[in-house]
Parts: sequence; C-alpha cells; structure tokens
Amino acid sequence: MITIDGVMQAPGGPEEDTSGGFEYGGWVAPYGDEVSGKIIKKQMEPADILLGRKTFDIFESYWPEHADLWPGINEVRKYVLSSTRKHSDWENSVFLENISDIRKIKDSAGSDIKVWGSATLVQLLLQHDLVDELWLKIYPLTLGKGKKLFNDAIPTSFRLTESTVSPNGVIIANYTCAGKVKTGTIGA
Repeated sequence: MITIDGVMQAPGGPEEDTSGGFEYGGWVAPYGDEVSGKIIKKQMEPADILLGRKTFDIFESYWPEHADLWPGINEVRKYVLSSTRKHSDWENSVFLENISDIRKIKDSAGSDIKVWGSATLVQLLLQHDLVDELWLKIYPLTLGKGKKLFNDAIPTSFRLTESTVSPNGVIIANYTCAGKVKTGTIGA
C-alpha cells in the first residue's frame, strides 16, 4: 500500500507507526471498496511471510487473536529479519539475522514468500536484488512525508502483468522483475 508519492508508512491506523513524527496513519481508510477488498483477501491466502521486526511486532500483537479475519495466519511460517528479537510465542515464527539468511530461504525449494509492509525490509530486498514480484496498491493521494518504498533501490526493470483500478481510484498493479537496467537503457 503506497501513496502516489511513494509513502507506505502506517496505512492501517493512526498509532501504527508514528516514527519521525508521522501523523497521517490510517490513510487507506477512505479508499476501501469491494474491488480492493477482494484483491486483498486473495493476497491473504495462506503463504509463508517475511516481515521486518517493527511490522512483526504489530502483527504479533494483533493477528493471533484475530485469525478469523486472516485464515491461516497463525499456521504459516513467519520469517522475521531482526537484530534485536530472537524469539516469539506466536507459532511458526522464525527469526533471521541478516540478508544472507533471506537469500538462503529464497534459494531453497520452498514455496513463495510474501512480504507485508516492512518498509526498511523491502528497501533492503530491492537493494540486494531479492524481489521477484511487486503487488502495489497505489492510493490516489500524496502525503509529502513518511517512509518511502523506493529509497536506494538498484536500477531494475519490471513488467506489468496484471492491473485493476478500484471504484475509489486505487490502482492495484502486479509487476514481475524483468532484470537489471543497463547503463544508458530503459528496460532490461
């Protein structure tokens, strides 16, 4: 979930992430509609997930008691990149220490792994060429400040493979990685 100007901080609620004095939390609320809801529900189908520590903290305090809203969330493996956390009572939580741990998982023969939120983690994945696909929900507003999705990404080309525009103007777009951008060219 990002704004037109690339902000992804605290889409869900005012207290979600106020770091840096961010005061616009909950900015997705006015844009909810049936089309967006169906796509988000499909994206919430059980799959292993990779989270940054801050997003994990938010999820860990909410989802174990609200699994009826996200069937399977307690059962899927939850990989967490953290230099401070090493354990959780939330079942199937696995803590990772560094980008090498993520690369090992990506290179293994397991299933797809989805990342939810986790601005710093997504930026790290983009910097290390570990993103195969992006599902962006682009909301028709600008916030001017807040954590941005594409800080310091390596030049990479993506192909649009699917898109929908919701009645409230949210662009839901799926992009697959097409390769690194070569100097002086556009695309792969």
